[in-house]
Amino acid sequence: MERRGLLFVISGPAGAGKSMIAKQLVERHPDVGLSVSCTTRAPRPGEIDGVHYHFVTDEQFDELVRKGAFYEWANVHQNRYGTLKSTVQEQLAQGHDLILEIDVQGCLQAMEQDSEVTGIFVSPPSRENLEKRLRARGTESEESLNIRLHNAAREVEQAYRYDYIVVHQDWDEVPDALDRAIEQVYAIIEAARAKTKHNMRFLNALSASLKAGK
Repeated sequence: MERRGLLFVISGPAGAGKSMIAKQLVERHPDVGLSVSCTTRAPRPGEIDGVHYHFVTDEQFDELVRKGAFYEWANVHQNRYGTLKSTVQEQLAQGHDLILEIDVQGCLQAMEQDSEVTGIFVSPPSRENLEKRLRARGTESEESLNIRLHNAAREVEQAYRYDYIVVHQDWDEVPDALDRAIEQVYAIIEAARAKTKHNMRFLNALSASLKAGK
């Protein structure tokens, strides 16, 4: 194995498009995997347990917290989300590059725990565009929408702590905005793979071979 897998955390305000970017990126680029998080919220229409999330009860989540089973976890929009340590570590040990698509709280936890984590913040181009995207879902009440917009203001304040910012443009103004955002995130992944510190085994082997004349 040339190297251990790299961990990329994608987060941003609800409605910014981070879930869509992450999902389509791994479909287009199978060399990158997507970790499945646990959540206490109810499944949305079309969501499948074990595919989109591991849906658990509050009691089950409490037990996982007690056991220290989470890589990170947080309260988000009156529900809890968490990433299992076993899921992450197993994939990284096998050399697989992995994306965690989680909330801002969880991303900051992950970056604080591990200096090798790359944080990518997906941002809407404006408040107006974010509200339009949230309304287009058709799943938000006025109360829920206002909570999410309020939370977005606090989340953007944390964007300065991330390694990269990807602005997911308005589709009406930039028809290929989603494609651009996906490929920008993948370009970040490829750049991280090319860092010298992630290629030490290869360089050491090449250097030794050249010195030995073989």
